[in-house]
Amino acid sequence: MRRRFPIRRLAVLAAMALATGALARAQEIVDRIAARVENDVILLSEVRELSAYQKLVDGKSESDAQILDRLVDQWIVRTEAVTARFPRPSAAEIDRSVDRLKKSFASDAEFESRQRESRLTDAQVREVVEVQLYLSDYLDSRFRPAVQIDPQEIEKFYQEALVPRAKARGQEPPSLEAAREAIQEALLQRGINAQADQWIRESRSRLHVDKLLAGDAK
Repeated sequence: MRRRFPIRRLAVLAAMALATGALARAQEIVDRIAARVENDVILLSEVRELSAYQKLVDGKSESDAQILDRLVDQWIVRTEAVTARFPRPSAAEIDRSVDRLKKSFASDAEFESRQRESRLTDAQVREVVEVQLYLSDYLDSRFRPAVQIDPQEIEKFYQEALVPRAKARGQEPPSLEAAREAIQEALLQRGINAQADQWIRESRSRLHVDKLLAGDAK
């Protein structure tokens, strides 16, 4: 004789099946593919996370299409860094970067308020900071040796940028010698960024990228 499930148990099982199906559909919506890059994918959840991080840092975010472009660029850098076995940042380095981020706000309360608005957890903030640190460290190591700074560039920057900026703020500008090291580093970073941007553009031209996001809706 066949056993019969009580009606109540059948109802519970049906509800569980519906809930499981709804959860699967919700996960599919949250993590649907935003783009295919070669044999890899970028998920919509990655776009949402970077958008939230931009809101945390800048109070606003770019469009989904712009953020997706940034993630494709990050894919290019990360793929080469991993292939080169470039070392990941240490926990201490990540801690320092997170601390610098927090100190960029007027107070801890402002940071915490902006973090709540962005709906990012501490772990998510740390994860994005780690990624940014890893990629920027790789680009620095790759392009810094090729950047050469002419001493005249340092003097030009001092006279045309640093001095006017200090005076506009009502401050006494530092001497050229006192500012030389900081100016040189700023010019090095500008050179690194320029070379990295060119390399990324050239790399993108050789990639097969299939973008699947519809419009720029957030």
